[in-house]
Amino acid sequence: MSTQPLLQRTAQKRIALPVRIEPKVLFANERTFLSWLHFTVVLGGLAVGLLNFGDKVGKISAALFSVVAVGVMIYALWTYHWRAASISRGGKGPYDDRLGPTILCASLLVAIICNFVLRFTS
Repeated sequence: MSTQPLLQRTAQKRIALPVRIEPKVLFANERTFLSWLHFTVVLGGLAVGLLNFGDKVGKISAALFSVVAVGVMIYALWTYHWRAASISRGGKGPYDDRLGPTILCASLLVAIICNFVLRFTS
């Protein structure tokens, strides 16, 4: 028999408790995804308006805005699934992404600058 007291022997054992995931975390992830999709619908509507009622410059700008809108959609879907998988695994880490929105804003800025440059040079 061991000379260690009973409490010292059980203190080394790890007790696995299931982590309860709050529903508000999952709903916040879904709400963020829907917010990104709302932005893509607005941007896609702008692109369709330019495509239907614009001249040659408008069609080029519509193509650029459509590409940016599709990129935002793909980013939103990837981020939603990445966060949902992290939440279901019980990850404690941060769920934010600083690189993705920066790239998307830069690409939107490039599309707007191209629109202005094409409009004023034609």
